Amino acid sequence: MTFNESCQNANFFFRIMLAFVSALDYQVMRKGRIDTMKTLFANALKKLRTQRGLTQIQLANLMFVNKATISKWESGSRLPDAAMITRLARVLDVDVGTLLSAASKSDESPSIIVVDDNKAVLSYSLLVLEKVVPTAAIAGFNWPQEAIRYAKVSRTDLAILDIELGTASGFDLCRALLDINPCTKVIYLTAYPDYALDAWDTDAHGFMVKPLTPEGVRKQLKKLRFPFSVRGEDE
Repeated sequence: MTFNESCQNANFFFRIMLAFVSALDYQVMRKGRIDTMKTLFANALKKLRTQRGLTQIQLANLMFVNKATISKWESGSRLPDAAMITRLARVLDVDVGTLLSAASKSDESPSIIVVDDNKAVLSYSLLVLEKVVPTAAIAGFNWPQEAIRYAKVSRTDLAILDIELGTASGFDLCRALLDINPCTKVIYLTAYPDYALDAWDTDAHGFMVKPLTPEGVRKQLKKLRFPFSVRGEDE
């Protein structure tokens, strides 16, 4: 190999290494920006919550999420998506831009929604899901219209739906959610086992009888082969 050829090869490998280092630096910088974004949002949310005189539990109840979700938002370990930020702004009575500017990118945690017109049942279901699926972003709704608005602006991986929702039907809500995102998995949760046969006519993926239990959730997610981190029965 001539001297010129050696120089050309060295230059070629140098360019490859430079490109690799540049790409690595970009990833480090990008991670740094996201971490900064999470910190800014966490600080803004905690400040607004305390200014309103709310505890994390009180804010969680108003948002129909669990306390752990609020804690993760305020610690900077997770960012809410745009729909949840809009909901936060309404609950905290602030301009949505205040929160959106602090969190322009949501994380990619699996997203679960629960829809039940009974507030006590909804709150209990959220606690069960938080225990079984700790990595998921979980939100609860009393009314189908709220769930539909959420699904239109936020990815919904799994929807757990009551069948009797006041004057509305969980079956109709299932169809609406699947029209928005055909990849959404739907599981019905009802006090009436007789609905089981009708449930399968709506492209649902599962059926559970109330109350929601950790064992029932694990069983359904296992059937779905859902990519959630599920805590074991002994945890």
